[in-house]
Amino acid sequence: MTLKGMVKGTRNMLGRYVGKWFYDKGIPFDAANSPYFLHMVNAIQRAGPGVKPSTVYELSGPILDEEVEEVRKWIEEYKQSWLKTDITLMSDGWLNKVSKKEFLNFLTFSPKHTAFLSSKDVSGTKKDANFYVQLYDQIVEEVKDKHVL
Repeated sequence: MTLKGMVKGTRNMLGRYVGKWFYDKGIPFDAANSPYFLHMVNAIQRAGPGVKPSTVYELSGPILDEEVEEVRKWIEEYKQSWLKTDITLMSDGWLNKVSKKEFLNFLTFSPKHTAFLSSKDVSGTKKDANFYVQLYDQIVEEVKDKHVL
């Protein structure tokens, strides 16, 4: 067997094992498009044989805590950028056709990023001008009105 054939066979075997994990746990195939998927595969390759995978406890405890802290830091950095650039608030409404609930999502836009801010369940409310003014006032207050354009 040629080196090219061996690499192809190894890649196919890897694909089958990864595929079995996807199928067994119902992971959407689109997850393979995540940039974190390639980071994970590269990290596993660098770690080499003999390194034990993270346990359920580690993934749901200390590792999750580290990721949450990283996201918190990113959010704080993002909010600090508002001091320089200000933000634009955006919203988008949608209806959950199964539960018949209505939601309004609020996002912040700045030159650095667009980010999800919050979601409000507005089911059963009268959606008139006063409703929207009060709701936007509440959101502006949450982000500190001096940063909103």
